[in-house]
Parts: sequence; C-alpha cells; structure tokens
Amino acid sequence: MTTFEVVPRGPFDLASAQDFAGGFTPGIGGGRVTGASIMMAFPVEAPGWSASAAVEVHQREDGVVVGRTDVPAELIDAVRQQAARSLSLDHDGAGWPAVGRRDPVVGGLQETYRMLRPVCFYSAYEAATSFVMGQRIAMRQLARVKERLRDSAGDRPTIDGHAYPAFPRPEVLLEQRSIPGVSDEKVRRVHELARAALDGRLDTEALRALPADDALEKLRELPGVGPFSAEAVLLRGCGVVDAMPTTEGASREAIASLYGVDPSDQAAVDAITERWRPYRMWATVLVRMGWSRQAGKVSYRPKR
Repeated sequence: MTTFEVVPRGPFDLASAQDFAGGFTPGIGGGRVTGASIMMAFPVEAPGWSASAAVEVHQREDGVVVGRTDVPAELIDAVRQQAARSLSLDHDGAGWPAVGRRDPVVGGLQETYRMLRPVCFYSAYEAATSFVMGQRIAMRQLARVKERLRDSAGDRPTIDGHAYPAFPRPEVLLEQRSIPGVSDEKVRRVHELARAALDGRLDTEALRALPADDALEKLRELPGVGPFSAEAVLLRGCGVVDAMPTTEGASREAIASLYGVDPSDQAAVDAITERWRPYRMWATVLVRMGWSRQAGKVSYRPKR
C-alpha cells in the first residue's frame, strides 16, 4: 500500500466532487463514490498504458487530499497526476472565489455546491471512447456498456488487496471483436481510438498544452469524433479550465435561464462568460449543474 498527497491550491471540498461524480457515472468511469471517499480505477496513461490503477481518495481535516493505492512505486507519479486531473486539482483555484464575487449567480452556486470543481474523465482516451460509444444512446445505457467492458476486459487493480475493475487498456480494447450494446461501426471507431491512444495522438497532457483550435483540429481527425465530441474530449477529458463549449446547447440554455437572456444573443452570453475568466469551463459546469438540478433534470443528479 502506497499513499500520496495532493495539496489543493484554492478552496476544494471533496464532498462536492463526490456529489457530482455520483451523478456522472460515465464520467467517473471505473470506481465509485462510497462513504467519505471516491474510489477510482483507470488505465494508467504513462508510461505506455502498461497497467491500471485503483485509488481511494479522501480529504483530511486540513484540506489535503490523500490517495492510497497498491500500484508499484514507479507508477505513483503518473497515478497521482491522473487522479488530481480527474478532480481538477491540477489547476490553481485560488482565483475561483473571485469569479463568484464578480458574478452573483456563480457566487450563489459556489456557496450551494461548496466551490465545486468539475470531475473529469481519467484521460482523453476514456473520454473519446465514451463519447463515441455514447452517440445516440442514453447515458444510463452507456454506463452499462462501460460497466460490462470493465468486468469482461478490464484489469482489476487493487486497493489494500480489494479489486476494482478498470476500463480496458487500449491494447486490450483492440482485442474485443464485439462490444455488447455497441454497433459494429462504433466498435471499429473505438478500435481506431485505441490505436490513437497507443501512438500518442490522444495524449492528454499534449492535447491540453496545444492552443484549443489546434487540439480540436487533431481530435476531429479521429474516426467518429466530430465537433461536439472533440470539444467534449478537450474540455472534460483533458480538463481544460478556461474555455467555452460552442457545439452543445444545454450550457447556453442554462445561461439563458439563470441570467434571463436570449440564448441566441451571442453578445449577451459573451458578456456573462467574460466575467468567468480564467475559469470559464469551471463556471460553465457549475451553471449547467445548478440549472439542471433546479429544473429537475436528470443530468448530474446524484445517486443516493
């Protein structure tokens, strides 16, 4: 058993991440929310997708987030990076409260949801495969597809000897000739995404380091990844903190509803989102979640 620590920069409450993750099953992927912890299970991106990891994270009273895992010492840095990125802890959030002071709507939501930071996919690879498999099916159905894949083809990394199935590593995903609940064409596309992960075209940190337009162009070159999926992979798979989605309508609808503006009035929407810099994606997720729950919608609603 090995432990590691992540010291949040700026306010962070693991309980808010638990609440969010509990309603975002396809996003949190392998693992679950339990007690005061989040259990994570995922293929380790570096080096070379050679193993998977299971990690339990909890938060001490002093605010430090602690992870414990059975992975060997040489993988700890990579595991820590992925776990922190999934919880948006790899960004400096010291300026996040200032967005709420500039924008009372965001400020109220920050208070309600305890300064929520988005919970992201474990990697661009898991995000891309999830969005391609999830095209034209319900989120609950996608969650079942991923669960079956984890159980049938994923590694079973451990925490203190207890196994937690992870999404299949790219080379193992390539071995799956069929995936129950997924069409043959989608399976072909998912195989191409697995190859892209193995040859570095889905490197999470490399994509995040690029200018957004360049990263989106590279993602759109992948099979099955259109404008919507490319944005989703970059924003929620790579954990970009200051960008706005342009291809999905729910966030715009949320802004229009909570701020009382016409969703087609781009100038009005831009005037609102400019106040959110340099945390536009965090604010977008928070506004979308607050709107969904106030409207009684299914998305992001926690499962108790």
